[in-house]
Amino acid sequence: MRKKRAISPRIALIPVLAGVFFAADDQTIIVTVLPQIMVDLNVEITELHNAAWTITGYLLGYVCAIPIMGNLSDIYGRRNVYGYAMVIFMVGSVASALSNSVEWLLFSRIIQSIGAGALIPVAIALIGDLYPPDKRGLPLGVAGGVAEAGAMIGPLLGGVITQFFDWRWIFWMNIPIGIFIIIALYIYTPSSKRRDVKVDYIGFGLITGILCFLTLACTKVATPGFSMILYFSIAATFAIAYIGFASRISYSPIIPNVLFKSVNFCASNCAHFIYGASLIIAMVTIPLMANTILRGSPMDGGLMLARMTIAIPIGAILGGILCRFRDHRIPLLLSLAISSLCLYSMSTWTDNIPEPQMTLQLFTCGIGFGLLIAPVNLSALNSFAPDYRGIASGIITSSRIIGMTLGIAALSAWGGNKFGDLIAGIPLPIPTAGDTASQIMEKTASFESNITGVGISLFNDFFTAAAVLCLITVIPCLFVTNKNSSSSNDPHLH
Repeated sequence: MRKKRAISPRIALIPVLAGVFFAADDQTIIVTVLPQIMVDLNVEITELHNAAWTITGYLLGYVCAIPIMGNLSDIYGRRNVYGYAMVIFMVGSVASALSNSVEWLLFSRIIQSIGAGALIPVAIALIGDLYPPDKRGLPLGVAGGVAEAGAMIGPLLGGVITQFFDWRWIFWMNIPIGIFIIIALYIYTPSSKRRDVKVDYIGFGLITGILCFLTLACTKVATPGFSMILYFSIAATFAIAYIGFASRISYSPIIPNVLFKSVNFCASNCAHFIYGASLIIAMVTIPLMANTILRGSPMDGGLMLARMTIAIPIGAILGGILCRFRDHRIPLLLSLAISSLCLYSMSTWTDNIPEPQMTLQLFTCGIGFGLLIAPVNLSALNSFAPDYRGIASGIITSSRIIGMTLGIAALSAWGGNKFGDLIAGIPLPIPTAGDTASQIMEKTASFESNITGVGISLFNDFFTAAAVLCLITVIPCLFVTNKNSSSSNDPHLH
């Protein structure tokens, strides 16, 4: 009998990475179609905050599913969990396409995001199964690059689809793609070993509570008040309850304590959290500056941002290649040095940015951000034996998303308050008795110049804050090494 030929890991990863791309794509694809959705679902402009929850709700389900599904893949097998997650993603897509109210769309998007949230951590864990430690850098970089490319292309793809079709087609297109991915997954991806252990459902519930209320609290940072304090307090209560519960059960909890015995793992998560905050500040500031100070259209803002985001996948692949030959701290520190220098240079931008300076700085900054993706994931992944790779990859991914959520919330709060303070002393161009036409024009021009100056000052501060966060990220990166630095003798630690 002929022996079955082993499938190349590169072929096995094709359907896996395709799923990662479309999960990331659906995070951002709805941004450009939100106005059309509001019209079709009869959402008034005064109810924009309700419609915006179709984006925040996806993020909420996404961040809650990531560590849970990563853990389930350790127990039930990577391929099985990935396949089930893709089915959930497709069910959520169908429900979203059939939505006739914003409330139903929000519910459907949460279902969709629960499936999507499984795909990235399981893909990272699969790479750990398919490749030996010294060869994981490049595929991890490719996986990070694919995820970044999906998020980057999302708004553009949404705009193209709605240009020719109804917005519901952004969800319908997921069905044939999902079917193809599931078929290819079971043909080309090998099954992984299942562990016969008890599933920590109580821990799942507590961790979900922590992530839900922590994310909700982050969304309230822009308008601090009782609700923000309440959400943080509930999240803290769930955390305390989980710590007490995990220390008393006889079986393995959803997030085993052994994970936090690894200095590599803790340092990688800290770095990814701060990195996420810096990245989202830059990604929000660039199109805002294009649409206001530079007086460009939304398309101009998207194209300006694309000059940075298109370089992130390139940087991610380069970072993966560097992990083959160097200490992980070298690409990490190189990433942060490049990003912080570019962001600092961008903090000097005015309303007349010369070319090719702007494009060069944006592209180089994207390379810098991308370089960090592979080494930080690889450091976390290589800290553990196969049994814990799923949950480890889930937590490292969650750290970045929570950092991005907190970063955008803090940016909104700080930016709003600072803008109010800056414009408080600017006199309005109100004509007074006896003013000539030239004096009125002079007052108006002075007012517009002052407002432009305020905007430039604000955006410069945003870029400076992102640069400072990159520099702060250097601290946890100094504790990242190629091997686990914990002194623990636990067999699950490498």
